[in-house]
Amino acid sequence: MESRTQSDSIEDMFESTLNLEQTHFKEGYDEGYNYGLVAGKEEARQVGLKTGFEFGEELGFYRGCVDIWYSAIQINPSGFSARVQKYIKQMEELIEKFPMFNPEDERVQEIMDSLRLKFRLIRAGLGVKLEYDGYPKPTEVEF
Repeated sequence: MESRTQSDSIEDMFESTLNLEQTHFKEGYDEGYNYGLVAGKEEARQVGLKTGFEFGEELGFYRGCVDIWYSAIQINPSGFSARVQKYIKQMEELIEKFPMFNPEDERVQEIMDSLRLKFRLIRAGLGVKLEYDGYPKPTEVEF
């Protein structure tokens, strides 16, 4: 009878050791998971602020260009071809369509890409070397 009790005691000790390991594993996992949620939210917030600022800065640059070009057109309408004037108007419409108060709108990147394209077309049509320095140029982008 004593050997049975001693055997049960040893089994209980091993079982409690296994349970202890499992308990610590679960506690560590839960603690890491909760920390990850908090850290992930803060990191996402920081990335969102940075990205939002960059989009706002670029959008402001394009708005300024459009305003200057419209002023120049009023002074000298013949200095801008009909095609360039059409691109400027399209660029203004894209700026106005930009979802400023809905950053989760799926069109954000599409509109920015369209604005960049229109800007390059206008720049080429005017024959100027105007650039927005806030985002990487195609040669600087790493794949």
